[in-house]
Amino acid sequence: MGEAIMGGLVRSQQQPADQLTAHSFVVANPGLPRRQYLQETYGVACVEDGSLISENLDMVIIAVKPQVLPGVLADLRDLPAYGGNGGEAPLFISIAAGITTATLRSLLPAGARVVRTMPNTPLLIGAGMTAVVGDGGASSEDVELVRSLFACLGTAVVVNESEMDAVCAVSGSGPAYVAAMVEAMRDGGVAQGLSADLAEALALQTVLGTARLIHETKQSPEAVRLAVCSPGGTTLAALDAMNEAGFSSVIEKGVAAATKRSIEIGAM
Repeated sequence: MGEAIMGGLVRSQQQPADQLTAHSFVVANPGLPRRQYLQETYGVACVEDGSLISENLDMVIIAVKPQVLPGVLADLRDLPAYGGNGGEAPLFISIAAGITTATLRSLLPAGARVVRTMPNTPLLIGAGMTAVVGDGGASSEDVELVRSLFACLGTAVVVNESEMDAVCAVSGSGPAYVAAMVEAMRDGGVAQGLSADLAEALALQTVLGTARLIHETKQSPEAVRLAVCSPGGTTLAALDAMNEAGFSSVIEKGVAAATKRSIEIGAM
């Protein structure tokens, strides 16, 4: 996800990201092969550890897993570049699921401005969905800056922090649900005699086209679904079988489980 954000911003031609060049970024990553790849692919400067960055920072994007985030920030909080020991604190942006702005603030230097985000992987192709929320120390200008940055990589909206666990479950984890549906449609086609390549191409384009149809025509999902359902036809037969197997409830249970897990991660 960190690569998706950085790569999208480096490549973007939209404001305000067009002010961010490869030379604007310093990437901290412990793996040498990964650093070499990022440097060669994007032209960014790379260091092994964030503690090696000594110059003043305007913005820090914390793109690590929630479970390791406290340890990472503990190693950085006293360093001047991150606002420690009297240094001026940059704007901190977190993408960690479940970690609240209050927890982030407790792990950062005093006076740090914190904006929490929940992006998803389609950022890599400029089609992401990102939710943004600031804490009490972040100004409305800080929040709007972060929203506008992520809007260069798709769509970005400001939400209430109380909504972030559900956001994580719907859009943060959502690409995996869609990919799983494409897999299931492909495998269903194979079971009915199609080749795997053909079945996957049919399923993938159908998902892509349907999403665009709903988005671009502003029709509701319900209206698009009903438009395909002829009485006594194949689509109703399929949906009846899916609903009998618990299709809608399975999705709802999945979203509920992801929300619950996000809450649990935040409580660790």
